Amino acid sequence: MRLDNLTFKGGIHVKDQKEFTKDKSVEKAIEPSIVKIPLHQHVGAPCKALVKKGDTVKVGQKIGDSEATLTVPVHSSISGEVIGIEKLYTPDGYKVDCVVIESDGLNEVDESVKPKGKLESLTGEEILAISREAGIAGLGGAAFPLHSKFTTSLEAGIDTIILNGSECEPYLTSDHRVMLESPEKVIYGLEVMMKYFGLNSGYIAVEDNKNDAIASLKESLKGNDSIHVASLITKFPQGESYRLVDAVIGRKVPQGGRTKDVKSFVTNVCTSAALAEAILDGKPLYERVVTVTGNGLKEPKNLMVKIGTSIGDLIAQCGGFKGTPGKIIAGGPMTGFTQFTLDTPITKGVTGIIVLTEEEAAPVKTSPCIKCGKCVEACPAYLLPLTISAYSLKDMYDEAESYNALACIECGSCSYICPAKRPLTESIAHAKREITAQRKKS
Repeated sequence: MRLDNLTFKGGIHVKDQKEFTKDKSVEKAIEPSIVKIPLHQHVGAPCKALVKKGDTVKVGQKIGDSEATLTVPVHSSISGEVIGIEKLYTPDGYKVDCVVIESDGLNEVDESVKPKGKLESLTGEEILAISREAGIAGLGGAAFPLHSKFTTSLEAGIDTIILNGSECEPYLTSDHRVMLESPEKVIYGLEVMMKYFGLNSGYIAVEDNKNDAIASLKESLKGNDSIHVASLITKFPQGESYRLVDAVIGRKVPQGGRTKDVKSFVTNVCTSAALAEAILDGKPLYERVVTVTGNGLKEPKNLMVKIGTSIGDLIAQCGGFKGTPGKIIAGGPMTGFTQFTLDTPITKGVTGIIVLTEEEAAPVKTSPCIKCGKCVEACPAYLLPLTISAYSLKDMYDEAESYNALACIECGSCSYICPAKRPLTESIAHAKREITAQRKKS
């Protein structure tokens, strides 16, 4: 089976902006004096607080949970006192309950944080329970509960696991640095997944603009013939799971389906490393690597960040703004969310913070569609973005749905490539929300 120069049909080549941080080792972020930990930072049901104002907490202590199936608990990232529970905005624009904790500076670790035993002695049920109790959600940005994905994929009888190390968004290098600096954790996490699913092999897929990460993984895998490193052609949105499955094993996920429908399981390399830490060290997911970067920063960095730390604290650690910032984005520039305050806390799904200059963020003039077809060529979901967008802009959502608007993955490729700078992705995303709302009413 061929494992190099792999790709998918469609997509775009975005200007690479990774040079700011790709060669910078992960630094530990400065210990925050206050964290604001959202009780809903994952796909599924929000957690209920297990603590109240005045309680003292330790690092790794569970502070929120839910009885729902699709959820994961949240844990304290510092030791100190709970000073309140407030409704605050998260980076994706939702307002949720947050546990506000003031640090005591001791960083005392909770007694529950301890190794979970050797992999060979763990059962599938124990792996599932460890994943859930550690609060692991997908660290590629989607934040889907890992244990729920395990369960549904096991029921589907998957036969292939692919770790996603493509990191196709420009600017972001958090996955890159984890593969370089902690390849053994990435590999161990994959071995845990292989045991859970009863599989004898797995893949780690990495774009070819990270050849040092590919080399690092291959070096760590010497003598291990069960795990294969697949080299992908650098292209956006290579990291989207459907495109990844197509590129690596040639299977196409049906419209409206999931990767499990083609018997494949995909998760992020940092998620795999977090699973390794949960078993080896008993460490819950209370911190993650975040790339803080862009021309609008004095000193871009890759930082190991406590969940609940404010965006402002991270920017300060990077020397502050270089001039007046034009836009601050949580996540990648193609699929991330523009921020309106520096007080927003980092969540499990935040891969990066990007600061653009005023010049970079300046609005562009939109002109009429010239029917060039570039958006059609670029669309990785094989849609007609110009047509769906046109219907959306006229509030004709039934017609937009007839052109499969709901199949749009909102990758931004069409808007990026459009010479007329039409708001294609934004208008299609709006149509999807309206179609979904109409379905709920009927």
